[in-house]
Amino acid sequence: MNIKSISLLCVVGICVISISCSGVRSTSKERAVSSSQNETVEDQLRKLQDRVEIRQLLMDYGRFLDQRDFAAFSDLFAEQEGEWIGGLGSAKGSRNIRELMERTIGTDSSMAEASNFHLFTNDMIRLDGDRAEATTKWIFVVRSEDGGPQPVFLGHYEDTIVRENGRWRFLRRVVYGDLPADSPLESD
Repeated sequence: MNIKSISLLCVVGICVISISCSGVRSTSKERAVSSSQNETVEDQLRKLQDRVEIRQLLMDYGRFLDQRDFAAFSDLFAEQEGEWIGGLGSAKGSRNIRELMERTIGTDSSMAEASNFHLFTNDMIRLDGDRAEATTKWIFVVRSEDGGPQPVFLGHYEDTIVRENGRWRFLRRVVYGDLPADSPLESD
């Protein structure tokens, strides 16, 4: 066999291996696609609806917090088992969460939204039936001396969310400060 023949055999061999491997990759991709195709349209629609409802829960949290509407705020948590853990302390049960917020933040809503507010971004929601896990980034902004926005804190929430009486609610919400750093669980 001459060098040309050996080179041709090598090229053919590489092509055969490449085709075989790409077939394996295609088969793996096909399996991933077919597993999602096993879900009914109703299942897929339910997941989309659950994500929309959970995102609304996340946004309502910020809106009620900024409005100092702690009655509505505390209703976002599971009635008996809902838990809020953060730099202000911790509370379990919607009534206790309301009391913690009113005691530490106050209820005067007249200047609340005009002087400070929360921004939420980068939510990641992982569904598992009537439970979900979520991570959301937050920024706390105040009005600076010149009237412009000034970010004060950046952080993230780690959530366990449950469907309770047909409605998504926080089972556990842990508030982490990232800048400046603050972990409410370090004292546990």
